[in-house]
Order: sequence, then structure tokens, then C-alpha cells
Amino acid sequence: MSFMSLGLSRPLLDALAAKDYSQATPIQLQAIPKVLTGRDLLGIAQTGTGKTAAFMLPSLDRLAAANRIPRPGQIRMLVLAPTRELAAQIAASAQAYGKFMHLSVGVIFGGVPNHKSVRAVARGLDVLVATPGRLLDLVDQRALSLRELEILVLDEADQMLDLGFIHALKRIVALVPPKRQTLFFSATMPRAIKELADKYLTNPAEVSVTPTATTVERIEQRITMVNHAEKTVLLAMILQREPIERALVFSRTKHGADKIVRMLAAAGISAGAIHGNKSQAQRERAIAAFRSGDMRVLIATDIAARGIDIPGVSHVVNFDLPDVPEQYVHRIGRTARAGADGIAIAFCSPDERANLRDIERTTRQKLPVVPLPADFSAAAEAFRRLKPPVEARPERGRGSATKADRRHAKSNDGDQQRRNRNTGPQRHPQRADGHAAHRAGAQDRNGQRRDEHSQPRREGRPSYRPEAYREAGSERRPEGGQSQPKTNEGRGGFRPNGGQQNRKFHGRPRRPGGGPRRAQG
Repeated sequence: MSFMSLGLSRPLLDALAAKDYSQATPIQLQAIPKVLTGRDLLGIAQTGTGKTAAFMLPSLDRLAAANRIPRPGQIRMLVLAPTRELAAQIAASAQAYGKFMHLSVGVIFGGVPNHKSVRAVARGLDVLVATPGRLLDLVDQRALSLRELEILVLDEADQMLDLGFIHALKRIVALVPPKRQTLFFSATMPRAIKELADKYLTNPAEVSVTPTATTVERIEQRITMVNHAEKTVLLAMILQREPIERALVFSRTKHGADKIVRMLAAAGISAGAIHGNKSQAQRERAIAAFRSGDMRVLIATDIAARGIDIPGVSHVVNFDLPDVPEQYVHRIGRTARAGADGIAIAFCSPDERANLRDIERTTRQKLPVVPLPADFSAAAEAFRRLKPPVEARPERGRGSATKADRRHAKSNDGDQQRRNRNTGPQRHPQRADGHAAHRAGAQDRNGQRRDEHSQPRREGRPSYRPEAYREAGSERRPEGGQSQPKTNEGRGGFRPNGGQQNRKFHGRPRRPGGGPRRAQG
């Protein structure tokens, strides 16, 4: 059925025609009319069936019909996404669908400077796509307010409501007004997650096109039993022998993804990796090279398994089987998108047999097992002799082997710099003949050269020297051992008690015999 029969406005139909979209998918046929009425919605559909258009098209239509201008720091529609890549993709789709509407669209997520996110929301937005972390950062900074929100959308709701996002979601829901439209969309919806989602939906309309956690029928799936240490060999053989347009390989860990890239480089296969340790610029460059075809193989963790729409992915390889069986559905859903065919290959080591059983039980199908190639043993032996290329690192010092050597070289360089600074030209040459304190051979008022370790003496008063008191005391002491009365004549004479003059005592005289004064009477 075409989009024209769904009640969408003319600007949206023109935008869909510009993207060559004419027929609606089953999830779009059921969801768009219900969202246009303003009801809450819980939608479950297979990945790659157009869930983004199912909630974005009717939401844009409702925002344009209201014809309201957002105030600075306010937003009208919020779309929460679990990953940066998915957030950027949803924002791009919103801009494409609303091309002929006067609606502002923005996206914020981590990995970019904070001031850019603040600037994006400063003037107010009609549609904001965000990840939960950066959204709450702006709310805490009072750069963004959710008090005027009209539509709240959670894409990939099962992961958004999972343990990692549940606390952030509770904070966000507490900040939005109670009178709003809430939309939940995902490919999988476990029973426990559905019960939790019911708390945030008010009388929702449920749309379930296919059973929960089912795979696309156009994907050819197969699995191969192989030891974990030999998975890289099998992956290299598949990439070299099969006609692959683009291959997306999923690894369980970030370190494992980088290791696969290095081992494939040793076999002469160029590949890139995206995971949480990569910066946002590195992830965007890798996805752009993979999307354009400059790089045929992309190694990724599960951050790329949620909603990323990269056309032309012919193969998806599960290098490590996921611990969560529903994640398998999202992984292989990166191929066979928009009606195309695809191939999903999985490697299963002996310690992953339990994960395989969970996947088959969840997807309700038995995965066909394909044996190893006939020459796999010889290829594995040759692969072990390969050495991954060593990354060139910048030199840290001139031949310094240890940290102590580098510290010693640094101290020598500092001494040399100080010597050059003292012997070289002055920074301010005019000071050389200026004030006496600026001259290198500065002299005092008597014409004597100043020593930087000595202080100038005042005229008529000698400097303080402790030994002078001992010498003077020994000279004044007579042979009988009795000291002579001390005189304080002259300013520069000998003064006991630290150089202070003797003064008359003006206090109360002491009682004869000493002791405390007794009370009278």
C-alpha cells in the first residue's frame, strides 16, 4: 500500500517521493494511522523494516500541524537512541523527511565538545535526537529544558530500558510533562521489559508485525564449529574466497576487535574497527569508509548492531556468539535490508554451545552447520607463521632506553638552555645601560660590585654576626672571671640581648623574699 493512503501531508509525500519511497512496510501501515491520532504506541517489528519512518513521519506531521515555535532551550519532540551512530542516523532521516517543512532538527551525543551540544539546543528545536547521557548533562547545566515536550520516542526500547539505561530513563521521564505522547519501538521486547514499558505508556496501542525475536526470512544463515584460536583463520579464508561486497564482523570485546584487525592485516586484508574506545571522529571515518566502499570489512562490537542502516552489506559474521540471544537478531539484521538478500555466518567454539542453544530457542529455528574447508589445517599452519604489522610509534628521546635516561637527558637539555639564555642576547637590550639593578655588573653606591649572595650594609651599622658577640664577650671578661659592666654608648657599640638597649623597668616591684602575695585579714 502506498503512503498516500495513510493520511500524511503533502510536504511529507514530496519528501518520500524525493527518496523514491512509494510503498509502506507492514509496521508503517499499522503504526502511522495510530500515531496520527495522538495515542501512545508500543511497536514490535523485525529490524530493517522501517521503524524509523513509522514514528518519524506521523510525528513530523503533528508538529507541523500545531505550528508552534519552540522557545530558546526548549524542544517539542525528543527521540532517545542507545548509540551515537543510531542517533546520527535518525537525525539524518528526520532532516530528509522534513525537508519541505519549516522544522528544526538537532542531534546531541557524547564524544563531541560540550559547547557544540549547548549551541545546538540554545535557540530551541522542534526535533531533538539524543543519547541519554549527553541529554542529562545539558539538563544539569540548565542549557536544556523538557517542560514543553510534546512527543517522547524511545527507539530500540528494549536496550533503552535495560539495566544500563533504566536509571537515566527514570530521570528523563520525571522531567517531561505528564501530558505527552510516548512511542516505544524495537525489534525485540522481552516480557520483563514489556511490563516495565507499560509503566510509561498510557493506554497504548500495540503493533506487532512479527513474533518477538524472529529473523528476516531473506537472510541465509549458517554456522561453523571451530576452536576459538582458529576463528581468525576461518574468517580470513571466507573473506578471500567468497564474493563479498561488504562484510560486518561482530566481536564480543573491544580488545578482540582490534586484534582481529591486526591479524587480518597480516593476511593482507584491510579492515577497520569501531567500538567504545574509539573517538567519535574515528568511528565516523570508519563508517564513512565502509559506507562508500573504500573499506570492505568492518569489525564492530554491539554498538553497531542497533539500527545502523548501511546499504550493501552482503555478509554479517558473528565472530563471537552474543551472550544475549536477542542480540543475534539485531546483528544479522544489518544485512538483507530494504528487501535485499544477505548471508549471516556464525562461528561457534566449544565454550559457546550454550549460547547457540539459546539463540536457536529464541529464534525458533535450527541453524544449519557447515563443516570446515578441506584445506583448513594447512591454511591455519601458514597463518600462524604470519606476523601482524608493528605500529610505528614516535621516538621518545634521542636513543633513551629507560625512563631514568630520558630524565637525565631532559635535565642536561635544561642546563644547556639556561647556559644559552645567560650567554645569549638579552631579551630587552635597552635594560643593559638603564637602571643599575638591570646591569650585569651592577655596583652599589660606593662603587663596589654587588654579590648576589650578599646584602648591602647600612652606613654606620655593622651587619649581624653571632660570632662577634662571643669575641666581644671574651675580650671584656677580666682574669678573675667577673664581667665588667656593660655600656650602651654609641649606636654601633656592643649590645647584649639581641642588640636591644637596656631600659628601666616600670612595672610593680617584686616583694622582698619573693613568693605569692598573702591575703590580708
